[in-house]
Amino acid sequence: MLEQKLEQLKTIFTEMERALIAYSGGVDSTLVVKIAYDVLGDRALAITAVSPSLLPEELEDASIQAATIGIPHEVVDTHEMDNPNYTSNPVNRCYFCKSELHDTLKPLALQRGYPYVVDGVNADDLGDYRPGIQAAKERGARSPLAEVGVTKAEVRQLSKQLGLPWWDKPAQPCLSSRFPYGEEITVAKLQRVGRAEIYLRRLGWKNLRVRSEGDTARIELLPEQIKEFVLTTDLLTLVSVFQDYGFLYVTLDLEGYRSGKLNRVLNQDALGVKA
Repeated sequence: MLEQKLEQLKTIFTEMERALIAYSGGVDSTLVVKIAYDVLGDRALAITAVSPSLLPEELEDASIQAATIGIPHEVVDTHEMDNPNYTSNPVNRCYFCKSELHDTLKPLALQRGYPYVVDGVNADDLGDYRPGIQAAKERGARSPLAEVGVTKAEVRQLSKQLGLPWWDKPAQPCLSSRFPYGEEITVAKLQRVGRAEIYLRRLGWKNLRVRSEGDTARIELLPEQIKEFVLTTDLLTLVSVFQDYGFLYVTLDLEGYRSGKLNRVLNQDALGVKA
């Protein structure tokens, strides 16, 4: 079944002939980049959008991964932070982010002679509340992984099968996802969250989030790692570091890390999303 899906993905890119890939450096878009390059070679181009919501370390990873694969890779600036519809952080914030992304990429693709803009949306993403997917569709973007029905687990399986050393890379959505809906997003807030997560990763914790609520940082770790974290971390130093970044209070979420946790406040029925 997985081999069949891989062949279907290759067929999609063969039929496209030329494609520009919206490439974040995450495991999904990296798999798309790998398959696109294997099929199209230099007729595939990876583009990474840079804004305050992207960690500098993520950009560095994306550049290294693209160079390892061999695909041409470029960077463009996006300006979602100039849009109050985005910075006010409504429940459909991602719509405005992806609108900015694809309003930037589509003209660039046409100018360069790429008839398709492709993203890394997978089949599992379609079952979550992802307003950005609609923005991409409205602008003609294609999502080969979703089209073929490749799940997140299968993305990792295929990535490992194809020899990508980042097949188990933790998910790293944009930093704006760390804020509860309705709390204004600023460059300063994004930077302090980014610094806090980098600090924890350098201590050895990989699967994590630092949620920002007002002046409070709420650390989310995998549930099975919470006890070890408390016993082995110099908590006083950690609090001091986070306060230097601009937080007043530092807390630990005892439930642990769960992707999309902030979506719990949404009225799922009204949004048409399955609970």
